Amino acid sequence: MKVSGQLQDHIQQQIGDDGLYENASEYIRTLIRRDLQSREQAWDTLQKELAPAMRAADSEFVAVSAEDVIRRNQRR
Repeated sequence: MKVSGQLQDHIQQQIGDDGLYENASEYIRTLIRRDLQSREQAWDTLQKELAPAMRAADSEFVAVSAEDVIRRNQRR
């Protein structure tokens, strides 16, 4: 992988004697791990938010049309 400009400058600041990482590969691996963890956390949050609805009985749901949703959102 080749990067240039501001990205290369940023990577250089993160590695070597003045940075937190030994080399660019180590830094990139850390960024990927953080990205994966962030996605997992977002998925977990979404599942927690949706869990009550997934457990609800069908009788608790109300059918609405697209127009109903649009009108409701326009009132906000």
